[in-house]
Amino acid sequence: MNPIFSKFLTDIARKRIENNLLVKKAVTEKDIAPVLNNIKVEISHAIKESIFIIIGVFSAGFGLKGFLLPNHFIDGGATGISLLLENTTNLSISSLLIIVNIPFIILATKTIGKKFALKSIIAITLLALVVHFVEYPIITEDKLLISIFGGFFLGLGIGLAMRGGSVIDGTEVLAIYISRKLSITIGDVLFLINLIIFSFGAYILSIETALYAILTYLAAAKTVDFVVDGVEEYVGVTIISKHHEALRIMITKKLGRACTIYAGKGGFETQGKNYDKDIIYTIVTRLELAKLNTEIDKIDKNAFITMGIVKDLRGGMIKRKPLK
Repeated sequence: MNPIFSKFLTDIARKRIENNLLVKKAVTEKDIAPVLNNIKVEISHAIKESIFIIIGVFSAGFGLKGFLLPNHFIDGGATGISLLLENTTNLSISSLLIIVNIPFIILATKTIGKKFALKSIIAITLLALVVHFVEYPIITEDKLLISIFGGFFLGLGIGLAMRGGSVIDGTEVLAIYISRKLSITIGDVLFLINLIIFSFGAYILSIETALYAILTYLAAAKTVDFVVDGVEEYVGVTIISKHHEALRIMITKKLGRACTIYAGKGGFETQGKNYDKDIIYTIVTRLELAKLNTEIDKIDKNAFITMGIVKDLRGGMIKRKPLK
């Protein structure tokens, strides 16, 4: 590391420690080391998140200017509202992207946090600038290709921005807020919001445009899922078997995966009196699940197994998702 930059980080760490001390004392190198490490981690994460956001903004700009805007197509969410207003008013899409997202960003400040809201403001503003100043080539005039690939590049941009800890489409924030208030899923809220947008699109523009907009939205939504969750889903697997030691060896040695073993009480025969069952919990990807089931059947066909989707995790002996 550059000595000047290293000294700069050390000074920041020293000031951070001094500001947190209730009683003033001399700050030693031993005090500085962990704080300095934390600052380095914060900077590395900030750089990685910034790269995701920048690539995402340019990808979304390409989807808008290379496909959707020249052909008067719309999408779902705040971007769809902006595109719809751009088709019916004299305002530019770059201005509308900021105006439409302002209420969602204010909501994000209260719902998620100020840091998230600030990063989202920067990302949305950067997208508006890219759409306004960067010239993208018009790729095609085929409506089917426009709806699919316009949605793909827009979804790629939204997903990468989310991986960077921000949004460039604020309706996700509204969906989170409403889902907490009404106890319905975020997906259901987004579906209702987009249903309203597409209905207005059908009334103001045409039914055909609204139908193509649905294709665009589906392409964008699936791309976002791919970017955020990866091609492989994590599956948490709980196994209860008398042959737990053989299963543990199989998971750790043959599959090369970690597992956790915890004691359990049987609720039927022993009526929960004794810890008579060792329970194995492990996490694999969806693509590894078939192999795991095969190996379990080799050891114990009567093993009790439960499975559930795990959205994300950190650490452990697990195959990493893309872009992690």
